[in-house]
Amino acid sequence: MIQASGLRKHYGETVALDGVDLHVREGEIYGVLGQSGAGKSTLLRCVNLLERPTAGTVAVAGQDLTALGDGELNRARQRIGMIHQHFALLSSRTVAGNVAFPLEVMGVPRAERRRRVAELLALVGLDGRGKDRPHQLSGGQKQRVGIARALAGNPSVLLSDEATSALDPATTQSILALLKRLNTELGLTILLITHEMDVVKTVCDSVAIMSGGRIEESGAVADLIRTPGARLTREIFPLPEPAPPGVVTLTFTGDPGRPVVSEVVRKFDVDVSILGGSIEELAGGSAGRLRVALDGAETGAALAYLRDCGLIVEVAGETREGRAA
Repeated sequence: MIQASGLRKHYGETVALDGVDLHVREGEIYGVLGQSGAGKSTLLRCVNLLERPTAGTVAVAGQDLTALGDGELNRARQRIGMIHQHFALLSSRTVAGNVAFPLEVMGVPRAERRRRVAELLALVGLDGRGKDRPHQLSGGQKQRVGIARALAGNPSVLLSDEATSALDPATTQSILALLKRLNTELGLTILLITHEMDVVKTVCDSVAIMSGGRIEESGAVADLIRTPGARLTREIFPLPEPAPPGVVTLTFTGDPGRPVVSEVVRKFDVDVSILGGSIEELAGGSAGRLRVALDGAETGAALAYLRDCGLIVEVAGETREGRAA
């Protein structure tokens, strides 16, 4: 649904994007994670060409936006909704007037605008609040208005620029739940920018981690967690690094119910000491990381058994082939 290739963006001598490739599948929630200055907001603005890249191409739904003239680009943008960190509501308008604004720009007749606005406010949980002014709303309610406005043109893609960073934790969870519901019910593809790992854990199917204008790693969240050495895994499960030589790190995704550590103790001549770990609930299911020390004559057989059980097994001080590093 979104394909960016070789994106570069320069502001004078400053390089904000340095050869970024981004591929977002239709119907997924894709997070771009990074600290302030990483280039993630510039990337988002390049996706709908609010910022025109210095080099590279951006295609949305198969259409190359970078090749369009102004009129064609404006029409293409109607299929791309955007929600903002600080809501960007018009204080002079009512809630209904804010949601109706893009419909007015598109020339939608008044009766159809009124019907569509009522439908959207009900969709985001603000039924009956159309006559209120923005100053009468809480932060979460303002963001719901922003989401309703972004959906006015029936977009296929929704861009979210730090949409929850100005909200308290409980409100953040309610807005993320709303985005997930819209993704499921409307089939929306959502590209969201965030510096919060909890946002990625809660709703994202895939993620790209940015730093210094580049993407350091990207892919499906579950796939990255199962990739030895992935930065995402280290940040979700912050165990002390590096592990002492010989210590084993076990990583799994999916159902954590099977007692594999107990099975190893029963089946093999080994002692297992648990040194640390945790289990997290992610958008795609559970994932966990456990650090253990194994001691005994059948340690090698026990590690092979754990791998056969589908766990990612990393032994500190060894290469992936098991040789001394």
